Amino acid sequence: MKIYKTVPLLASLALAIFSLNTAQAAVSESEAAQLGQDLTPLGAIKAGNADGTIPAWEGGITTPPAGFKTGDHHPDPYADDKPLFTITAQNKDQYKDKLTAGHLAMFDTYPDSFKLNVYPSRRSASFPQRIYDATIVNATRARLVDEGNGVSNAIIGIPFPIPSSGEEVIWNHLLRYRGETVGRWIAQAVPTRSGKYTLVKFEDEFDVLYSKPGATFEGLNNIILYFKQKVIAPARLAGAILLAHETLNQVKQPRAAWTYNTGQRRVRRAPNVAYDNPGTASDGMRTSDQFDMFNGAPDRYNWELVGRKEMLVPYNDYKLHSKDVKYDEILTPQHINPDLARYELHRVWVVDATVKADTNHIYSRRTFYIDEDSWQILVVDQYDRRGNLWRVSEGFPINYYDVPTLWSTLEVHTDLQAGRYLAIGLDNESRMYDFNLKRTEKDFTPSALRRDGVR
Repeated sequence: MKIYKTVPLLASLALAIFSLNTAQAAVSESEAAQLGQDLTPLGAIKAGNADGTIPAWEGGITTPPAGFKTGDHHPDPYADDKPLFTITAQNKDQYKDKLTAGHLAMFDTYPDSFKLNVYPSRRSASFPQRIYDATIVNATRARLVDEGNGVSNAIIGIPFPIPSSGEEVIWNHLLRYRGETVGRWIAQAVPTRSGKYTLVKFEDEFDVLYSKPGATFEGLNNIILYFKQKVIAPARLAGAILLAHETLNQVKQPRAAWTYNTGQRRVRRAPNVAYDNPGTASDGMRTSDQFDMFNGAPDRYNWELVGRKEMLVPYNDYKLHSKDVKYDEILTPQHINPDLARYELHRVWVVDATVKADTNHIYSRRTFYIDEDSWQILVVDQYDRRGNLWRVSEGFPINYYDVPTLWSTLEVHTDLQAGRYLAIGLDNESRMYDFNLKRTEKDFTPSALRRDGVR
């Protein structure tokens, strides 16, 4: 697997591996001056690649397709694109330098059904100008603290657009822009090997304090977002609610979480909503820290920055978001329907995380592939405690161009050993995200849970 070659300064930043103790300093003014010039405002290489297979970034999607109205499912702006080629178990070796270990294992595990349809690369990621402006300011101010387990002096934008460590890259994902106060109505399914499933439906609300206009680092008081999730189906689970207050330094101040139990009608603290504890109604198929591809404290891992590479990854997956596609069409046995997934060649940051000797996690190693244009994690390879590849996670993103932001519309966690998978984020048959949700801080308090639970 070849590491992408670029100008000497960028190559040195992309390829260098720094220890925890050398990753504390922000970049210089001269380095930051590249943002918006040779680099995009968020730190990606603006130019295309030498082969012409990755285009230059020209601002991403700046105008929604004709006829789109806020509140609609997002029509595919690239609907006329045709696959350039299809990768199968029979020809995968031709492309192995551009495939993750997880995708190669998927071909070996499902040789007769799994495939990647590869489309022209479209650098669609775009964000509000204020996010770009804040990122440029953060570049020379933001710093890691507490051995990489927290961030200081960053607000609104990406904290480390020119990263020099794995910790900085993962913090870019954790603090990336996804809107401000957002509501979404999604479904989760864990099909059996034969393809049978029961939908679990969620009503999620995010209040991202870090990203709000006028936010200040001091004003955060270490809280970066509020998250509330209510189960609305099936009936046996309906009414349960999870509330979390996510912190910027979870080692100094761990995430605070509470749950509302419908049977007891009580609100309880939930200290286990973290790390490798099972995700809500996941049938043990994902951990709490796999939600949003990775969330929470990074303190259980050593984070190694491998470099920036050209990889075939999920991108512009509007078919998986389409209102014209039914859940039954997506949720096929053993893995999702590959005819509905779109893959493109993009540059990604590769970060390898290994569990620290003095702690534990069910995943002994995780390799992350993070989009350079948006800092969205696109693929994760997860290994069990014996060092065997166990689960492959994919975030299938689209540009929510009415915001705009690039965010996964569906996350899929495939268990190679069990022959099953979990899909979360299904929204084809539900109402669309509300990026203009009206909420106050009082809506995200423990006392609000009981009120929500009896409505």
